[in-house]
Amino acid sequence: MSRVDGRLKVTGHATYAAEHKIDGALHAVVVDGSVGVGRITAIDDRAALAHPGVRTVISHLNAPRLAYRDSPNANNPEGSRLRVFQDDRIRFFGQPVAVVVADTLEAAQHAARLVEVRYDAHQPATDLHSAPAGEPTTYARGNADTAFAGAAVKLDVTYDAARNHHNPMEPHATIARWDGDRLTVWDKTQWVGGTQRELAAVFGIPDDQVRVLSPFVGGAFGSGLRAWPHVTIAAVAARHTGRPVKLVLARRQLYFGTGFRPRYGYRLRIGADRRGRLSAMIHDITAETSSYEKFVEAAMAPGQMLYSMPHVRQAYSSVPLDVNTPIWMRGPGYASASFAIESAVDELAHALNLDPIELRQRNEPAKDESTGLPFSTRRLRECYTVGAREFGWHRRNPAPRSSRDGDWLIGTGMATSVYDTARGAAQAYVRLDANGAALVQSATSDMGPGTYTSMTQVAADALGLTMDTVRFELGDSRMPPTPPHGGSQTMASVGSAVLNGCDLVRQQAITLAVNDTRSPLHGADPADVIVRNGRMALKNSPARGESYRQLLSRNGRAHLEAIGGFAPPEQDRSSFYTYGAVFAEVAVDAQLGLVRVRRVLGVYDAGRIVSPKLADSQALGGIVGGIGSALLEHTVTDPRDGRVVNANLADYLVPVNADIPVLRAIYLDGSDPQADPLGVKGVGEVVHVGVAPAIANAVFHATGKRIRNLPITAESLL
Repeated sequence: MSRVDGRLKVTGHATYAAEHKIDGALHAVVVDGSVGVGRITAIDDRAALAHPGVRTVISHLNAPRLAYRDSPNANNPEGSRLRVFQDDRIRFFGQPVAVVVADTLEAAQHAARLVEVRYDAHQPATDLHSAPAGEPTTYARGNADTAFAGAAVKLDVTYDAARNHHNPMEPHATIARWDGDRLTVWDKTQWVGGTQRELAAVFGIPDDQVRVLSPFVGGAFGSGLRAWPHVTIAAVAARHTGRPVKLVLARRQLYFGTGFRPRYGYRLRIGADRRGRLSAMIHDITAETSSYEKFVEAAMAPGQMLYSMPHVRQAYSSVPLDVNTPIWMRGPGYASASFAIESAVDELAHALNLDPIELRQRNEPAKDESTGLPFSTRRLRECYTVGAREFGWHRRNPAPRSSRDGDWLIGTGMATSVYDTARGAAQAYVRLDANGAALVQSATSDMGPGTYTSMTQVAADALGLTMDTVRFELGDSRMPPTPPHGGSQTMASVGSAVLNGCDLVRQQAITLAVNDTRSPLHGADPADVIVRNGRMALKNSPARGESYRQLLSRNGRAHLEAIGGFAPPEQDRSSFYTYGAVFAEVAVDAQLGLVRVRRVLGVYDAGRIVSPKLADSQALGGIVGGIGSALLEHTVTDPRDGRVVNANLADYLVPVNADIPVLRAIYLDGSDPQADPLGVKGVGEVVHVGVAPAIANAVFHATGKRIRNLPITAESLL
């Protein structure tokens, strides 16, 4: 199915956060701090206030004292979140120090440049490898140190993955309006419920006095999973002025106003026998976080369950730096860990003179060795087999630098991808009207994967209606609650709630029909009734039946309705993951070191695929993101003050059309009935994982040079 919201988007009628027409809205522009750490000693806003059209300048000198209650269910990490305009402390470069509110955007932008701020500045700590780390999170089974020491073959290597920023097409934006003590915000967010709870906690008001609206999101990739300071600033400015206020972050401000994928250092020690059976892995992981919050992601999981081995030891250390807090970014934790693990497995295969697929096959576990649980499904062997066949792996000469195309060295590589199957409690409202049309509502989001379309498909199928008679609505905190729109959990969680709600309504209609003495279905067994195209009929006697419209009209019912729900089991009896195998071919200019990706294939064990067209969109987009992480994306920080040097799309490089090769995704048939009622496992995250190491392994095969730092640059290959 094509996207049900596609026409709205391509004609410009989809309304994003900054595009809502709110009468009387003023414009706000944030003034960013220009030192890395220290204190504000003075703010001179006289020139800004004298500029025509400026209504006010708000800073810690005149801002209201805010409640800032704890908000544990809003995706805030451990620590104390940034409290905007509540004190004179500067914790990172770019921290909001004031906001200018004016009648026009141009007036606010100019006046923001007129605000003079003086500081008592200090040298910030911004380097992952020189700052002291915090207390590590650890995991162990067996005796990894002893096993590694006695291994016949050893590998001890260190990898480094640069910080990445999300850079969605739509910048983060918020419009805030107060109606008495009630706050309404139109916001770019991946979780209207989380933003609602955060604003209620910040302002010390009940949750139901905050309404969050977010019908369309123009890309987010994790950057919208929590409410950032600018959301609070917009609400503060609206309350201060008594007018609605629109605040849109500039592209430059996204690099310190929202989060990022943290930089990683990853030392990995592998022990194996000469047949390639893994005996031990020792993981020492460091990742950056802010000085005021401890951000941690699931970078330890792949090293615990991906391959069979009796001895594992892990230590994950967050390094507090004078930076803003990181946030999840596509394939969070798993993508960073897989670069190290999958590169190291490839190195080990080369050292053992084994095919990389064969080495992985020899170390396939029979169960999840981190929990002892059986896998719900694990079809990695099939992913490898199908991928190798479709990619033409058998034609590969394993010797590095063995294939050329003129001046280009040609290499192929592969890697395993994995991501956990997340699920969360969700609800959906379903209403079947007397005209035979259905309305379905749920407070989820759609940042691009096609939530509008996939939920419409599920509802239409369950109700026996056509797609054009179902309307799905989302993005309003007044709708039934859902988990965050991230972690590949929306289809499993919200989709299951939609399915349940539609099943309840369909059963109501069937029960009404079989109990209605005027109905052709009167007295029938409800189990024998089917619904197609809005018409109920007996399985073996399709002429005996009637439409929803006829039934409801005759019974004087305006509608039937239900709240559907989904709750994951409290204790899983299986290990739930999505898997894949990624294959890449690259060409490397032998003289210049330039890397060009020629083709990428991903084969995925992702459960039921509700919409192949949407799944392809997710998979190919995730692969493009992986190409960016592998070859281009790298946030550069000035160590003198913590300033992001390349805070723009001219200097922070992302893949463009000319960088994109032939991309293909294959999904294994089947579903995972243990995971959720739909049997889905999620596609959005796993398709990013494994791409960077597959490319890095292909670069080694092409050049014979192993690059252990991301991104892989021409300089590193010369």
